Amino acid sequence: MGQIILFAAGFVLTTALALSCSSDSSSSGAGTCDANFRTETIGTQTWMAENLNCNVGGSKCYDNNPANCAKYGRLYDWSTAMNIDKSYNSSSWSSWGGSDVKHRGICPSGWHIPNYDEWVVLRDYVGGYLTAGRYLKATSRWNSSFLCEVSCNGTDEYGFSALPGGHYSNNTNRFASVGDYGIYWSASENNSYGNRAYILEIRALENVGLGASNENKPDLNSVRCIQD
Repeated sequence: MGQIILFAAGFVLTTALALSCSSDSSSSGAGTCDANFRTETIGTQTWMAENLNCNVGGSKCYDNNPANCAKYGRLYDWSTAMNIDKSYNSSSWSSWGGSDVKHRGICPSGWHIPNYDEWVVLRDYVGGYLTAGRYLKATSRWNSSFLCEVSCNGTDEYGFSALPGGHYSNNTNRFASVGDYGIYWSASENNSYGNRAYILEIRALENVGLGASNENKPDLNSVRCIQD
């Protein structure tokens, strides 16, 4: 038929955006990050298909090695990802009127930091808690384990290409878990604690967790943006 029709699978072909840098005067001054990046439409959502690699103040490359930024994107604490004042790493932003609905943060114009509910929509669309990791993970760069059925790499069935960028612990001042965990910020706070926010955590062992661990706001994790 001369055409490739992918809508029945719930996604479209990868596209690329070329955007420019800007800043948000109402924020902490980190500025927003506009860059070239791949995208994928999965169900009703359009996502970045790679980790954000925006060199803003407060972000780091894993092990402070620029080569790791090229592989996995940069790591950000919560307030930097949200592009709000650093004080909200230890206090509740939503209590002062902050909203997690389509909050741009350091994302390009027309994109925003996903909130908890948006991560749930993605997780459930691609198979739910126990299998979503397998379908979201990239086909390389994940560490191997005898606990994985064949390989700890994913099938990348939907083109999301989740990468195990690890994280940086503010408590220990150490990088950890590259190759084993992909930890992505959400815009949603855990309101039981002023210093915590929900995350999506993809593990080498295939499953996907939301919010339970590694969610201290001063820690540095990866960022994926979702289209408005």
